Amino acid sequence: MKVKRARLSRLYHTALNKYLKLGANATLEPARELGRRAVEDGLETLDMARMHEIALVSLLVPGSTNAGCDEPDATSASNHLGSEFYAASAHRVVIARAGIFFAEALTPIEQTHRGAREANSSLNQMIAALSQQTLALAASNDDLKQEIEQRKTVEESLRTSELTTSRLLEKSRQMQEELRHLSRKLLSVQEEERRLISRELHDVIAQTLTSINVRLSALSAGSTASTKELQKKIALTQRLVARSVDVVHRFARELRPTVLDDLGIIPALQSFMKTFTENSGVRVSLKAFAGVEKLDGDRRTVLYRVAQEALTNVARHAKASRAEVVITDEKKVISMEIKDNGKGFDVDGKPGAKKTTRLGLLGMRERVEMVGGTFCVISSPGHPTTVRVEIPTPRRGTAKTAAPTKSDANSTLECP
Repeated sequence: MKVKRARLSRLYHTALNKYLKLGANATLEPARELGRRAVEDGLETLDMARMHEIALVSLLVPGSTNAGCDEPDATSASNHLGSEFYAASAHRVVIARAGIFFAEALTPIEQTHRGAREANSSLNQMIAALSQQTLALAASNDDLKQEIEQRKTVEESLRTSELTTSRLLEKSRQMQEELRHLSRKLLSVQEEERRLISRELHDVIAQTLTSINVRLSALSAGSTASTKELQKKIALTQRLVARSVDVVHRFARELRPTVLDDLGIIPALQSFMKTFTENSGVRVSLKAFAGVEKLDGDRRTVLYRVAQEALTNVARHAKASRAEVVITDEKKVISMEIKDNGKGFDVDGKPGAKKTTRLGLLGMRERVEMVGGTFCVISSPGHPTTVRVEIPTPRRGTAKTAAPTKSDANSTLECP
């Protein structure tokens, strides 16, 4: 930098000297060229001022040793010029013209500075505009993030809703299939029951009554027979009548046990279990609290029918040797469990599977749900089976048949 400044200082001295000698014929182009070179060399206004001072002193003070040097001896120059320097009018003219040359040499530097200031001002304006745009973009970005989060939440809700809807549709389809299957089975069972009752009435009751009629005709025709033979025929006729009465009673018990209405659910279950054990060979025990008899007739009937159907399934399918019926009071619900030690089955089988247990389970569930209860079965192949029923106790002042208070989702064949 010092070398460049010294070289430019000598050029400046020569150009200024020439400019002053030419007088009015001189041009300022050399001054502008020196200014452009100063800009190229990275010199500033202060550097040019020092060059101008050195050149001016050397021209106004002949013999000065500082001509063309980088730094002037300001003290010696000032002492040498003294008052004579500023007093001479010729010197004033030289100084004035030299000032014009100096101002022209500074023009490129000032233009560069002006352009830099303008560029800096434009840059500041651009920075301010970019800052505002950045702030606006940041705000837009925040809004976009919130919108993305909201959309994610909405999409998640939609996925959850679609999944729930799909499950509900599948559940509805299964229930419709179960209802169709149950309707067909109910019609089939009703027809089978009617066929059995018809056959029993025809084969047993009708034949027994025909035999009684024949016996009575024989008694009427053989009135001359001995008293002993007559008594024998009367006894035989009485046995036929008693057999018919037993058949009628059996039909009545199967259709509706009178002991359930007359004595209560505990005696009715005990009577049914006694006959059940005699016919099936499966030993059954009963544990029940006395307060169950305070239930209304509909709830007692549901408990009795569920126990009856569950034990019937045990005898038909479980290959069990023991079963247990337990009825307990659990705060606001009456709980009944029927357990066996049989082989178990797959509870989650298809609703249309050709299994009589499926119809029995559906029938039991429907009965329990009619009084607002819940029903479930715990079983798997190779393991014992437990049928669990929970029926809410009715409030005081309510009707005997309570409307269901729990949704079907809580009354399924799957235990919680």
